[in-house]
Amino acid sequence: MRFHEGQVIDGFTLESRMPSGGMASLWRAHHPDVEVPVLLKIPFLDPGQDVSTVIGYEVEELILKRLSGPHVPRYIGSGDLAQTPYIALEFVEGESLARIAKNAPLSPKDVARIGAEVAAALASLHQQQVAHLDLKPENVILAARGAVLLDFGLSRHAGLPDLLSEESDVPMGSAAFIAPEQVLGDRSDPASDIFALGGILYLLATGEPPFDWPSTRAGMKRRLYHAPKPPSACNPKVPAWLETIILKCLEVDRERRYADAVRVAFDLRNPEQLVIAEPQPQRRWWDRLLAAFQKRDDHLLTGAPTAHRSQAGPALILAAVDLADRADPLANAVLAETGRLLAARVDARLVCLTVLKTEILREDVTADSTGRSVYIKRLVSLKAWASPLGLAEERISYHVVQAVSAADAILHFAEHNQIGHIVLGARGASALRRHLGSVSSKVVAEAGCSVTVVRNSSSA
Repeated sequence: MRFHEGQVIDGFTLESRMPSGGMASLWRAHHPDVEVPVLLKIPFLDPGQDVSTVIGYEVEELILKRLSGPHVPRYIGSGDLAQTPYIALEFVEGESLARIAKNAPLSPKDVARIGAEVAAALASLHQQQVAHLDLKPENVILAARGAVLLDFGLSRHAGLPDLLSEESDVPMGSAAFIAPEQVLGDRSDPASDIFALGGILYLLATGEPPFDWPSTRAGMKRRLYHAPKPPSACNPKVPAWLETIILKCLEVDRERRYADAVRVAFDLRNPEQLVIAEPQPQRRWWDRLLAAFQKRDDHLLTGAPTAHRSQAGPALILAAVDLADRADPLANAVLAETGRLLAARVDARLVCLTVLKTEILREDVTADSTGRSVYIKRLVSLKAWASPLGLAEERISYHVVQAVSAADAILHFAEHNQIGHIVLGARGASALRRHLGSVSSKVVAEAGCSVTVVRNSSSA
């Protein structure tokens, strides 16, 4: 859809378009029933758009409406994904930290003042069970009420399903500030935000980021083994107390990093009480060369959980449903069986999955005859399919996976998320299915968990 000044969306009148990123268009707006200035965030959901845009929109909408306090924009409302999706939030007046950072290096006093404000904002966020996981100057506004954090599309709420990690294990965050454990795929720890805060302090104090601007996963992974240059080596005016705080935020090992943002704010506001450790002697060049070739366990180095370590939390039930047809008795039968399982397992969480099949030799169809995204339509259908279960948002998540093989997609998703039980349907037997093998038979044969196969005699 294309939007213009004066257009009205659910009572919000668009006033002026603001500079936008690659994920959403931003509009100043007003509503007759809202007393504060409004920012309307409308995600780019054109056919063919990266699915991470959709997931990021859903993550931000789920989290923002649970946040409160002066350090986040006030959540006002959101639009229907099936119509015009948007997030309406308070427009925060203030100065972007990204603009301030262009004047770096700043004085130690200004670095400490700004850092303490950002640390206080992080402390409030962490107390609400949320890790931001994409902290960078562009996502901080310095307002009259203190630092305000923006853009929660990559965030993690401890009480909600993590939609991003359920679908992918690639590093998520801004390359210059991403924490080592995030590079390894771990999104569970608010301490990752403290590492990013250390990167911001380093930038403000020296005028450059601690790990340059890497563009590859290998480049980001270097921070697991190579400490940044001491800030004073880049800017001799950085005092020892500020350098000590910055480097403690940037510790690779999370046990040596600051335990919480409250302590970071305290040290920045009270540098005279900081105990400054003696600098460690530099290793000899041959010791450094030997260390570069030593094999290390990345997860032990950072304290991140290994891929084989079991995840804490409720048991996961995966309902894999084919929604290619609008009215499908088999999909209804899968829903009924899923409901029975959830009634027996009140501690379980439901993961709803449907596979959008892609083609090997032909170009994939990303839009229907009306020009609407096929991916969005399937996601809306999946939510409508599960709505009779009446589950709270904390107990359910929805995923549309694009794959050539539905069976392989289900198996991979189940393994990646350590699913405890799979429910899926099996259509009636046919000569073709007996020859090629069915989705359900492959899942039953290869799944590493229990599987319930639902049959419907009326299905083709």
